[in-house]
Amino acid sequence: MATDSHGQGMSPDEAYETVLQKSRRILDLEKTDFTMRWDSDVMMPEGGAPARASQRSSIAAAQHRYRTDDDLGAALDVLADADLDRDRAVVVREVRREYDVETSVPSALNDRIADVTSGAHEDWKRAKAAEDWSQFAPTMERVVDAWMEWADNVAPAADPFETLWQKRSGYHAQRYIDLETVNEIFDDLREALIPLIADIRDSDAAVATDAFTAHGPYDPEAQRALCEDTLSLLGLDWDRARLDLAPHPFSYGTQYDVRVTTRFSEETLMDGLQGVLHEFGHTAYTHGLPQDHYGDPIGEPRGLGVHESQSRFFENHIGRSEPFWEYFLPTVQEHFPQLAGITPRAAYECVNQVYEDNLIRVAADELTYHMHIILRTEIEQALVAGEIGIDEVPEVWADKLDAYLDLRPESDAEGPLQDPHWAGQIPAFITYTIGSVLAAQLDATMREDLDVDGLVREGTFEPIHEWLTERVHRHGQRYETDELIERATGEPLTADYFVEYAREKYGEIYDL
Repeated sequence: MATDSHGQGMSPDEAYETVLQKSRRILDLEKTDFTMRWDSDVMMPEGGAPARASQRSSIAAAQHRYRTDDDLGAALDVLADADLDRDRAVVVREVRREYDVETSVPSALNDRIADVTSGAHEDWKRAKAAEDWSQFAPTMERVVDAWMEWADNVAPAADPFETLWQKRSGYHAQRYIDLETVNEIFDDLREALIPLIADIRDSDAAVATDAFTAHGPYDPEAQRALCEDTLSLLGLDWDRARLDLAPHPFSYGTQYDVRVTTRFSEETLMDGLQGVLHEFGHTAYTHGLPQDHYGDPIGEPRGLGVHESQSRFFENHIGRSEPFWEYFLPTVQEHFPQLAGITPRAAYECVNQVYEDNLIRVAADELTYHMHIILRTEIEQALVAGEIGIDEVPEVWADKLDAYLDLRPESDAEGPLQDPHWAGQIPAFITYTIGSVLAAQLDATMREDLDVDGLVREGTFEPIHEWLTERVHRHGQRYETDELIERATGEPLTADYFVEYAREKYGEIYDL
């Protein structure tokens, strides 16, 4: 029995119901904030920004109050030694982890973080439009300072960057993958990808790089119709999702309602199309979470790294595969008859070209993408360690991009202002590469059970969905990340499968 005034006389069943009730409140508030973020980028009039910042700050404050509620703490104490079934034990484990973190942080600091981050997204949009890092730098400094103080409260003796990576609460949390594993993966990718990218640039292979750009422009309304057909072909449940446009593609939602966004370029189909392929993976994961656990951790995704593995799987291992273009190209040609002369092989080569002038992460090819992620993470680590100042970020960015990809941005909008992530969190990018690495590992394992290429060539995606749901989606947060990965693939997370996949695929395309 609990001994304090809040939990006195509480039975284990009553304590569990208290934990469950608080969890539902926390997650409902989080999903409400998602909808507000979606509305900010999709529908809100520009003049609504000041009120929206206040609203999101209030939601964050309310979440914190529920996460640190005295009744919740008392209930968790009652359950500390209780004999719980597996699912209840999982719920208590995950709620306890967040309670311990959140109660270590003063309310005033949480309020400050909420205030800083709730308005930072609008600050980023204005600075990007002006192509001026100096307009965003003061906000970025406040974001970094606030999160560093947060890390110092959560784990005073630990590396603050690792604390920020592993100890976050809510949707942005990436629990149970340690920083040592991240660094090993990044080291393996640097070693493999930098020489592979160099060999590709030296290749004389005649790759059909302009298969799509040579036949533009592409009407945005026709692109939207193509993207809707693409999502339908992949199996999107439209009763639980919708598609809209946003400056930066994203998807947020629940098992019952996912908001998918993309953006279009009239010069190429690939911005919009790759956007929906990517976001479909996120949506498939969210829709595949157990509905009967909505409102508790088992109904929640197992961290952003796992979430990203699903989007990268559909974007790259499906949407950038040759069998996909053998199946899908006729649909594209129905919407854009000017592409009637394009072959599936030309489309495949085009979507897998490795760009020599790639400056933008979300438009990056499958290989140079990870140098963008590594660059950003190195800058984050240097900021947290005090090795560079906020004002130095554009110069450091340019120098690292030059070293890794022999490029320099022409403006801050092409450099550190291209992504919105630093408006709210740090670190913000590691999970993208973790997701790609895990996607390759899942793909290799899936191919032991399914004829993936044959299914894709026929447009039969249901067995692929079922495999992912069985191995990943339906478990939510039932297993810690490392256990989930081992159960799904038979071994710990490793970069080996991605490196093998990259060398084999691009070696064939570029005659290496």
